[in-house]
Amino acid sequence: MKDIPTPVLGQLVKVIQGRDEGTYAVIIGIEEPRFVFIADGDKRKFDQPKRKNMLHVELQQAISHEVVDSLKDSGRVTNSKLRYVIENYTKQLSAANVEE
Repeated sequence: MKDIPTPVLGQLVKVIQGRDEGTYAVIIGIEEPRFVFIADGDKRKFDQPKRKNMLHVELQQAISHEVVDSLKDSGRVTNSKLRYVIENYTKQLSAANVEE
């Protein structure tokens, strides 16, 4: 069976299967052994995250410490912060692709 990597709260993911395919989101919850809850602050709000199978998302190297700190402090994160984190990450990706 395929090894499932270990997700971390605040880690960015790329959705590779489903209606949201090709979009980015942030892990805001983990349900062992193979499900995560993701939100993007736009279509998927923090209050109604999407439960995704780990096989349907691609973990990215980036972990948002802003989201992690917010989750630790208050147990929640604002939708605007999620949108901000995803927007900055996608800008970095596009800048890296331009340089190549």
